[in-house]
Amino acid sequence: MSTSTSALQLSSISIQQLYALLQPITVPNTSPNAKFTNWSGTFTCSPLAVFEPETELQCELILELARREGRVVRAVGVGHSPSDLACTTGYMLRTTKLDKLLEVHADKRYIIAQAGITLDALHAELTSHGLAMINVGSISDQTLGGIVTTATHGTGIKYGVISTHVMGLSLLLADGSRVFCSPQERPDLFTASICGLGSTGLILTVTLEVEPAFRLKEVQQTFQFHECVRSLDSLITASEHVRFWWFPAADTMRVSSADRTVEPVKPAGSWLWHSLIGFHVVQFLLFVARFILPLNIFIGRFASWLVSTKVIAIDDSFRIFNMECRYPQHTTEWAIPYENTKSCLHDLHDWLMREFSDPNGLRPHFPIEVRFSDSDDIWLSPSNGQKTCWIGIIQYKPYGFEVPYRLLFERFEAILCRHGGRPHWAKAHHLRPETLRRLYPRFDDFTRVLGSVDPRGMFRNEYVERHIFGKTGPGYHNRVFKRHAPSR
Repeated sequence: MSTSTSALQLSSISIQQLYALLQPITVPNTSPNAKFTNWSGTFTCSPLAVFEPETELQCELILELARREGRVVRAVGVGHSPSDLACTTGYMLRTTKLDKLLEVHADKRYIIAQAGITLDALHAELTSHGLAMINVGSISDQTLGGIVTTATHGTGIKYGVISTHVMGLSLLLADGSRVFCSPQERPDLFTASICGLGSTGLILTVTLEVEPAFRLKEVQQTFQFHECVRSLDSLITASEHVRFWWFPAADTMRVSSADRTVEPVKPAGSWLWHSLIGFHVVQFLLFVARFILPLNIFIGRFASWLVSTKVIAIDDSFRIFNMECRYPQHTTEWAIPYENTKSCLHDLHDWLMREFSDPNGLRPHFPIEVRFSDSDDIWLSPSNGQKTCWIGIIQYKPYGFEVPYRLLFERFEAILCRHGGRPHWAKAHHLRPETLRRLYPRFDDFTRVLGSVDPRGMFRNEYVERHIFGKTGPGYHNRVFKRHAPSR
């Protein structure tokens, strides 16, 4: 047990005292914050109580209360996951006030930060110390703990998911004990936790490998789809960080290639895309296209034209890595073995061309994002044992209004599954233990660790029970926390 816990002897505190101690960090039931809705507005829940702790002791008190009452505790950051991964009918523990950078070791290239710090805040802190994260995904709104527990990725065929840069974690386990784990100390718990879906324990701090601050030089240019796929291998190995944005309606690929540089900062971007036209006009057109579906093809071609010029930008690394999400959206993303990339892209292309040629066919939005990562040995990482291509599809919600997406995603996922697809854990998917066990050779090792550190399932919310343990029933189906029911 931690020193503070031992001193207080939590087991001797009455239930009434626990409630009193937790009252200052309990969100009132009348507050809008007593309910949870994810960033995209696609999933929502009403937890039994929402806590916003500011200290580790308060986290210990929350877990003590949950142990006595037999409740589930679900940690959540900013709620950016476009799934019900963060949802619960039990206790919700918001980590956003546990947001400090605790230690900086620039000479040894690592830092220790609380898990609730957002990447945006971490970038600012690291910059002040002349440091930077090694790789970053397309956004930095999420908390550090959130990206670690879902093995969130950036892009670069020689760069692993961000969890591969984690050197150690401090966790608060279900029994109240505070433990440290790393590749050398409690390695099984460590490997399970760096893609653990929040189910191994409450992540308190993350020891993260970093590097000296650097700039990236990014070149963006547009290729025809078949030209890009034909040159795939040479394109993704020609630069450190390569990603594609595919505009199916225009049959084009926007290719972003970025490399470290010492050249001076030269911010750039597509003026049309980032202007009034690029944001507001496109959103209005997407809204109209809810009623006139064929308009989506024109909008896709229009958007491709807005970003068609060659652009070169030089800026701080995280500014190049990040992109604007623009509008709330439905999204799904899958990881396939890199060697299957060309055949998978061709199959997706053939399918979408059939949809476009059908007057009643589906009309996807844009872009389809294609990224890459190196292989790793993290048990539940979608890149486990394989160099990986990540392919993600979206349907925007203009002005927050619903759009058809379910059939589109079902057909997309069917193709990805045929090519060995593994779902991004932060995004909604349909896979259950029997399928996941075939996709992840160490799946049973993961559940074994969960059984040893949390035998009563304190950290198992509906998502974990459904996908990891195969629980079924009205309270565990995929849409139990769904906010809206779209037409199809």
